[in-house]
Amino acid sequence: MAEAGFGVLLLFCCLFSGLVYYINSYFENGDKTKTRERPNFIIILADDIGWGDLWTTPFDGTTPWLSMLKLEGKRFTDFHSPASTCSPSRAALLTGRHGLRNGVTHNFAEGSVGGLPLNEMTFAQLLHDAGYYTAMIGKWHLGHNGPYHPIHRGFDYYLGIPYSNDMGCTDKPGFDLPSCLPCEQSKHSRKRGGCHTKIALPLFENQTIVEQPLDLWDLTGQYAKAAISQIFTARNRGQSFLLYVALAHMHVPLFHYGFLNVTEKDAYSASLSDMDSLVGSIKLATEAFSMENTLIWFTGDNGPWEQKCQFAGSSGPFVGRWQTSRGGGSAKRTTWEGGHRVPTVVTWPGKISPNTTSNALLSGLDIFPTILSLAGVAPPSDRHYDGLDITNVLLHDSDSGHKSLMHPNSGAAGQFGDLQTVRLGRHKAFYITGGAEACGGGSGKPELHDPPLLFDLYKDEAEGSPLDPTSEEYQTVLKEVEREREALLWDIATDNISTADYTITHAAVPCCQPHNPACRCHRVK
Repeated sequence: MAEAGFGVLLLFCCLFSGLVYYINSYFENGDKTKTRERPNFIIILADDIGWGDLWTTPFDGTTPWLSMLKLEGKRFTDFHSPASTCSPSRAALLTGRHGLRNGVTHNFAEGSVGGLPLNEMTFAQLLHDAGYYTAMIGKWHLGHNGPYHPIHRGFDYYLGIPYSNDMGCTDKPGFDLPSCLPCEQSKHSRKRGGCHTKIALPLFENQTIVEQPLDLWDLTGQYAKAAISQIFTARNRGQSFLLYVALAHMHVPLFHYGFLNVTEKDAYSASLSDMDSLVGSIKLATEAFSMENTLIWFTGDNGPWEQKCQFAGSSGPFVGRWQTSRGGGSAKRTTWEGGHRVPTVVTWPGKISPNTTSNALLSGLDIFPTILSLAGVAPPSDRHYDGLDITNVLLHDSDSGHKSLMHPNSGAAGQFGDLQTVRLGRHKAFYITGGAEACGGGSGKPELHDPPLLFDLYKDEAEGSPLDPTSEEYQTVLKEVEREREALLWDIATDNISTADYTITHAAVPCCQPHNPACRCHRVK
């Protein structure tokens, strides 16, 4: 698939050049933009991507743009998503707070009435109030009705899917397991074998549904065009900007540029290359529009969805062997390393040392305090936060990250959101374990552990052999684990916390023509 990657790269460069020329010609503004003192921020969040999908070989022709980001920036090898499933991870990223604080502990549905609680402040709202131009492209999954829509959560512009791209049918389905029928062939049936066959997948622009069902095979091009346009809009306005791009890649159903002749065997690589081309178009836009003062932060929302087999990514060496030997998967929805350790890189020309690597223990929770700090914006003081300002790690090569990090239950075992897995330095403690559905079926039963399982990740990254509970090392580490966990739980208990509304009703399902059960509409392109 390396040849496909270079082919997509060449095509995108051509398309990008034409689009930039068109935009520059269309807008009548010959004045050069004033140099901004405050940085621009581009946060790119991949969906269901595995730690082993990127940067595990010296050069991978499938993802040349992401390889370039790594060469120009700082890669983080011990970076973790705030949760191991969609909505909780995104809510924590946007607020800097665990789900037990912000109220979002599991996923919202197509018919969800609520979303991220309204008293929770996103970094987009805070940057917008501080004078930033803010735009979002991609998957929201934090409520799409009324005040929960991204337009009301701090973004000046929005183009994207309100939830995951498998939560609705399309006319030309992508690669999935099981394979799903097109909308037209299944409009009289309900959800079948994991396929949402009755609800057409919508594409929103701001608060209007502009396509339903959307065309997955055209989505990358639409997102690229919108990203370039929004970067130019900020430049034209003379404002610093925030662009939050929440990709549909690498969530099933997988898709890619339609001109590629791809078999099921190569579907994942083709989609990875497609994602890379979108990242490249965004990077090129910052350079073409002279946006040198731009920080780009690429990361993932959780690990790969193992039950999708050949359509799922790789966790690399983080295979959760203790769990897989007992049944079930050890990636998405679990608190094994494969569920939350994600590929991450940050670039900022002239600020971040190029081609560097950090082993600091970090989290998507850290994005909120870090970009606010760099922008000179103070977060609300009436609540507590779980993220760290990692400016020194980014700019001064410090390796000082979290002393401890809690991983919330995300569906495989235990109560959603509960913090029953604790990382402390090189060690990791499990008070509960459980496996998600594995490729081919089967899941590991939930098990409570008292005393907890304790692994040394430096010696056992596969999490296969827990320490002997009678050993001196175990007893010493356990005391500190218990102190850290009890301190955090007490802090949450005494904090200003929120509660999400998870009510579901059919009336809340997005439909561009509410009186037409087919819910079909297409804009003129």
